[in-house]
Amino acid sequence: MASLFFQRVGWSLHLTRTSRTFTVSFTTALPRRNRPSTITSEARNSLRSDRGSTSRRSPYHDNPQTNFRTTRLYQAQQTRAATTSTTPTMSPQQPPPTSDRIQQSAEEAVHTGDLSSGLDDKPIVLDETSRQVDWARSFHGLSTEAFSQDAAEALLAPIGLDDIEVKPDGIVYLPEIKYRRILNKAFGPGAWGLAPRGETIVTAKAVTREYALVALGRLVSVARGEQDYFSPEGIPTAVEGCKSNALMRCCKDLGVASELWDPRFIRKFIAEHAKEVWVEHQQTQRKKKIWMRKDDQIRYPFKLSTPTPQGTARSNNSKY
Repeated sequence: MASLFFQRVGWSLHLTRTSRTFTVSFTTALPRRNRPSTITSEARNSLRSDRGSTSRRSPYHDNPQTNFRTTRLYQAQQTRAATTSTTPTMSPQQPPPTSDRIQQSAEEAVHTGDLSSGLDDKPIVLDETSRQVDWARSFHGLSTEAFSQDAAEALLAPIGLDDIEVKPDGIVYLPEIKYRRILNKAFGPGAWGLAPRGETIVTAKAVTREYALVALGRLVSVARGEQDYFSPEGIPTAVEGCKSNALMRCCKDLGVASELWDPRFIRKFIAEHAKEVWVEHQQTQRKKKIWMRKDDQIRYPFKLSTPTPQGTARSNNSKY
């Protein structure tokens, strides 16, 4: 009868205080048969069968050393992984922004559509040898000669009283579309235009840009327009309003609607064609006084209201 014995047996215990886990491992070897000095036919057949089944052996036969982890170790590792995933990691302190980083952030803001940092719309600067006039810098044709008699009559014609509008704060003005109609009548459509002389400047609450009025190939006037806005989404509309404001100021040099800059005419027009009324906001119920034309009507969201009595006594429930 053949005898069996173990080639090697080993145990090891590994403890880790930081992770509060432990690992138990041991090594063992499969029992080996003590071969006799003389190999019998049965033993030879057994060896052949063992050689033929080598491909079907388990990996544990080739590497007898195995590691076993207990259920407590597995649970401890799962708890530690969950704690690590839920614990926020502290990012290292960011260095202070440099000038290059600030410039890069500004460029990225322009590419992503943030109009509050500027529009980057500088006018094209032509070469000095170019035959085309560079209206961004040139004053070509300024005061060289007077316009024709027909153009002068169209520009200096008195404005109709029905064309004048009154703002709620009492300022009289001529709508910008009527300035364009006067210029089209004087020079013809396409014979005049506004040339920008600088890029658009966007501040925290307003948009401004300088324009030049060019008529019949000559520089007529230069003025800077401005327009307020209340949110970044309103910047494109404010840019258009800035252009119209510059056109109105340029037309002063041509004498267009010059009455609106005359204090005596303004006072006379207010006395004869304007009135001050009390209105109430239909949503907030707040009352205030506004100016309007006598032949105009109150529009939504306001409605006609009675004046608030001055010195109204406080109710008995008041704290003061």
